[in-house]
Amino acid sequence: MKIATWNVNSLTARLQHVLDWLIANPVDLLCLQELKMTDDKFPLEVLKSAGYEAAVFGQKTYNGVALLSLHPMQDVHRNIGGFADEHSRVIAATVDAPGGPLRVVNGYFVNGQAPGSDKFAYKMRWLDALRDWLRAELAAHPRLVLLGDFNITPEDRDSFDPVGLKETIHHTTEERQHFQALLDLGLVDSFRLFDQPEKSFSWWDYRMLGYQKNRGLRIDHILVSEPLVAEVQACTIDRVPRKWEKPSDHAPVVLELRR
Repeated sequence: MKIATWNVNSLTARLQHVLDWLIANPVDLLCLQELKMTDDKFPLEVLKSAGYEAAVFGQKTYNGVALLSLHPMQDVHRNIGGFADEHSRVIAATVDAPGGPLRVVNGYFVNGQAPGSDKFAYKMRWLDALRDWLRAELAAHPRLVLLGDFNITPEDRDSFDPVGLKETIHHTTEERQHFQALLDLGLVDSFRLFDQPEKSFSWWDYRMLGYQKNRGLRIDHILVSEPLVAEVQACTIDRVPRKWEKPSDHAPVVLELRR
């Protein structure tokens, strides 16, 4: 079974990219972030014709997340339970996977701004609430995958310039402590279960030849619960779509589980 996460940075602009990628990479489940569209604008019929059922949580202009699945989905939940938020950032569902029911939580984590700003404080509150909610989700669903755009580099090796960007947004001690707190719940970074090439990134700035110079960050992650670790066969970053015309600034990350 293959599961992928991809921040498409506007599904309106990149629907054809998604369709083309799915033809070349027929994953069982594709989790999208930054739809930047309301639910009524979501291309349900187009994706259904491609074989995918969709669960959507959209928002005009900003944010928005969706699950595209070849398998039936149940118990769909939107945003973090118990945390009042006007932004569409989280969608979760239980997927009838070949290996048994699988809880999938797809998140577009808060970007934040400089430490000390209101948006950074909001990011910290949001991450606190996510951790507390996930603790209950894991208790109810031992087979769980948390994935999406985390907007956090977990380690220095996940940044093209860890020294120059030290303690700036995506690189702060506080953000990395929150990432570790998610791992402490019993989640594992599937990408780091395998030897990976140096300077493996999933996001590159559009400016200053960011992709061409590989000035990137690894901020898109797939975490799996401990009962799933033995099923993980591979986790890779597919850089190919980042080379397409008018691409998203993110590349898909793909997890392969043994069926």
